[in-house]
Amino acid sequence: MNTKKLMTGLAAVALVAALAVVIALHAAPAATNAPVVTSTNQPAVKPIPYPLKTCPVSDEKLGEMGTPYVFVYQGQEIKLCCPDCKADFMKDPAKYLKKIKDLAAKQKS
Repeated sequence: MNTKKLMTGLAAVALVAALAVVIALHAAPAATNAPVVTSTNQPAVKPIPYPLKTCPVSDEKLGEMGTPYVFVYQGQEIKLCCPDCKADFMKDPAKYLKKIKDLAAKQKS
């Protein structure tokens, strides 16, 4: 008789545990900030190379203040004379992108 009660109790505990897992999985909110990973089987797009030898913010020659600060903005590689110039660049990036484009066009002519 004790064995039968023990088996019934263990079955009840197992059932409750299984139900708790199922409820937890269905009640968990979907991750809204999870990155979406897709495979396109295409190589990563390389940024457009920076065409100038000067900083678009300060007009300083690149390398005179140490290693240039390099980052990519909207697919365009940007080289600045120092990290401090990035704050000014980010205040009006369109202005500096136009400046880079205009100066690069002048260099080609």
